[in-house]
Amino acid sequence: MLQSLRSGFERALEYITIGLMTSMATIVVVAVIYRKMGSSLVWYDEIASILLPWLTYYGAALAALKRSHLGFPGLVNACPPNIRLPLVILAEAIVIGFFVLLAWTGWVVLEILEQTYLVSLPEVSAQITQSVIPIGAVLFIIAEVLSLPQLIREAREDIRTEQGPEAIDP
Repeated sequence: MLQSLRSGFERALEYITIGLMTSMATIVVVAVIYRKMGSSLVWYDEIASILLPWLTYYGAALAALKRSHLGFPGLVNACPPNIRLPLVILAEAIVIGFFVLLAWTGWVVLEILEQTYLVSLPEVSAQITQSVIPIGAVLFIIAEVLSLPQLIREAREDIRTEQGPEAIDP
């Protein structure tokens, strides 16, 4: 069940990331065409600069789910086998703790931006554009939690490989 949940979450993040990337590229290309034709879209720069962090946050959550984000697996693997698993768990707790803090801070930012709107599109609230901070943080936390069993399994396998199969029961 966890694997199907993880697969569905991964597919959703992939579709959203592809949609954001396609939207941003389309907006920039259309804006360049308009500018070459002697006209200019007033809103494209602001929207493109908003889409970039959205793409970054959703892409980071996808990378976290695939365990493709920045990390130090060589450092962990260089540690003695008996401290690898606790080190992995500590590292994950720190990462998740950071993103909990980021989600909370993002929520505070949304409250501050309550009556703020975009300059080029005054009908769009800045809260909508900045909601990516808490949303992205929560998505990253979900991705970390969903990929944690695989990470723990890999840490245990590394220990068994070095100490023999009887070192740790799966």
